Amino acid sequence: MVDVSKIVVCVKLTPSPEQATVLESTLRALNDHATWVAKVAHERGVTRNYALRKHTYQQLREAGVGSQAAQHVIKRVCDAYRARRSNLHHGNYGPKGSARRERIESTPITFRPDSGHPYDARNLSFALDARTISLWTFQGRLKDVPFTGSPDQIKTLAEHKRGETDLLCRDGVWFLAVTVEVPDAPQVEPDSFIGVDLGIANIATTSDGQILAGRKINRYRRRQQRLRQKLQAKGTKSTKRLLKKRRRREARHAKDTNHQISKRIVAVAERTSRGIALEDLTGILRRVRQRKPQRATLYSWSFHQLGQFITYKAKRAGVPVVFVDPAYSSRECAECSYTDKANRISQASFICRSCGVVAHADRNASHVLARRGQGVWDAGRQSHGPPDQP
Repeated sequence: MVDVSKIVVCVKLTPSPEQATVLESTLRALNDHATWVAKVAHERGVTRNYALRKHTYQQLREAGVGSQAAQHVIKRVCDAYRARRSNLHHGNYGPKGSARRERIESTPITFRPDSGHPYDARNLSFALDARTISLWTFQGRLKDVPFTGSPDQIKTLAEHKRGETDLLCRDGVWFLAVTVEVPDAPQVEPDSFIGVDLGIANIATTSDGQILAGRKINRYRRRQQRLRQKLQAKGTKSTKRLLKKRRRREARHAKDTNHQISKRIVAVAERTSRGIALEDLTGILRRVRQRKPQRATLYSWSFHQLGQFITYKAKRAGVPVVFVDPAYSSRECAECSYTDKANRISQASFICRSCGVVAHADRNASHVLARRGQGVWDAGRQSHGPPDQP
């Protein structure tokens, strides 16, 4: 059986003004219905798909929602409540008894008017040669809606199995986010591992000595923060329009940078027949406490997104990826394994109090992660040697 990875291909729709009006009214109506279903689920205490369908499906159909669209509306609501339960369980909305947690628990979920809605092959179809789509709307089947995409995106849509598709509207621009199943390459047996240390001063540092997106990206982030502060302080209508226009710019820049970093790391690992050792940063934002000036820097970069990009690119290249415990990796010496808080004398400097080795702190930590990655791989690796003789 061939393993597959699910990736998202985002293509841009270019509808006519009339088509855009139909899409907007349909998306708004679907989100209004989803908000109503969420209210019913909250009042009746029913958040499972089949149980909630008994209370809402018939009413949705009578309101003109197509059968497949109605099922997706109900499923969206169930998924949203499942995500809320997970966040409550992990304490993301505060401890039990806190005002914020109680307010969220006592309030039904609502959906924004422009929130994305899922489609599938039954109510949305592609004509790849003509670069058009056909999809269900409240005004009937909307046909010949043109879309654009890069040659690689069109090739991926044509060659691989397509799954669920989300219809999105961002700042008046329409997109389709198409889930595609891409077969993974056969995983190679790594000769060793590349350790990747993630940080604030340097986004990623590898055990090969590469420092990826350091001072340049931090200057960009500080510049964006200063500009936001100036616009927010002015508070005029024009500055508010500008803030709205720029609100996703830094997120797009961070995503593009993460793509570039992950591509470089995976390419080096593939060329040198090595695996990749990443830090397991699950729950790091709940565990780490920073001073107030450092909080914006800590929360303004998506390390989880970078890990996801590295993982899915590595699967497509057949490169093994392991996640290791990052505890005390910044204090442990990569040469002698001596661990002491005093080893890390500054953000960039590391001096081992035992063997005296002097190193760049992030590079030392990346070597520690590489060694831990090899240990994790060896502990779970199947034996490829000859069978025992009787």
